[in-house]
Amino acid sequence: METNNKQQKKKWFIPLVLSLLLSTLLILFSIFVSSDSSSLLYLYRTRGRVEEPRFVESKLRLSATSSSDSVPRIAYLISGSMGDGGTLKRTLKALYHPRNQYVVHLDLEASSQERLELANFVKNEPLFSKVGNVRMVVKANLVTYRGPTMVTNTLHAAAILLKEGGLWDWFINLSASDYPLITQDDLLHTLSSIPRHLNFIEHTSDIGWKEDQRAKPVIIDPALYSVNKSDLFWVTEKRNVPTAYKLFTGSAWMMLSRQFVEYLLWGWDNLPRIVLMYYANFLSSPEGYFHTVICNAEEFRNTTVNHDLHFISWDNPPKQHPHFLTIDNYQKMVDSNTPFARKFGRNEPLLDKIDTELLGRNEHGYVPGRWFDQANPNITESYSAIRNITELKPGPGAERLKRLINGLLSSEDFHTKQCS
Repeated sequence: METNNKQQKKKWFIPLVLSLLLSTLLILFSIFVSSDSSSLLYLYRTRGRVEEPRFVESKLRLSATSSSDSVPRIAYLISGSMGDGGTLKRTLKALYHPRNQYVVHLDLEASSQERLELANFVKNEPLFSKVGNVRMVVKANLVTYRGPTMVTNTLHAAAILLKEGGLWDWFINLSASDYPLITQDDLLHTLSSIPRHLNFIEHTSDIGWKEDQRAKPVIIDPALYSVNKSDLFWVTEKRNVPTAYKLFTGSAWMMLSRQFVEYLLWGWDNLPRIVLMYYANFLSSPEGYFHTVICNAEEFRNTTVNHDLHFISWDNPPKQHPHFLTIDNYQKMVDSNTPFARKFGRNEPLLDKIDTELLGRNEHGYVPGRWFDQANPNITESYSAIRNITELKPGPGAERLKRLINGLLSSEDFHTKQCS
């Protein structure tokens, strides 16, 4: 009897041990898989390449700019509203260089006919068609002056340029009221010698009267929800100044590095989105949003150069709008050494003087440079013989801009002006 019991125990003991071992292996395997369900797939996929992180919380790898030993590339936004179609064409030609990228935006306040004419110009201009570096925002945005839709329109254009514009180094936003004071050969030549992570953005944390008149009031921009343009309106309640980040203010015109533009759009630590939500109800948000983000981002606060690269004539103390520039401002404008100026009225005679004396541009033509010699009277045919676009022909404008930038970067208070 005892022998039979021993034999029976042997019969079930071995299967029991095997089943326990199998169960243990299955449990360990399930724990391994649950802790990283994609581990095997990840190992398989990464045999040939390294996967980029796909989570907002992970710091995204910044895309490359053009080589630091080559001529830089500029990405421009040139925006306008009703009646600015003709001015945008002139400004675009004055700024054009085949190495750069351009987005033109004419907002929904302009008529369909005006936007269509500008779209046809961008599409059919022989040089633009040949090079392919000018595009228009066909699905236009409604933009309210002093409203957050000016910020969203800028971010929209930057996103288009990141998606379609290839490699570029700096983003510059201009309006139809802006005009260059130097050639693009001058600008690209001078920028070739400075670090490409720098951001030219005029800013200060001393917001003064703006705390009560802009930070605390709550405004609504109807263009956020309506297709019909109307003015901003105010909510009766007020709010406190933020404590999670420090407010900065400054000029709405800037030259931003590609790295910072990517940060604004990707926002891997969420700061750009949080600040954008706050500035959705902030009066004149274009004069604060970019400044507040860059000065509260640890990675970028030491990349600022406190200047907007513009000559602007203000009252003292400044009022809401700058003066329209005229011939009387010409010498001060040149002596400022800035590459851009504003605010110009439509068909202002001063623009003709700038074309003739500073840019060498003929009426309806492009600004000549190493890539394009305007000496050929048949400018349309000359496009077929565009020279090497990395070769530049800097002139007096390059010397003026060099003096400005060298003065900014070598100033004793350069670091104290960064996000202070």
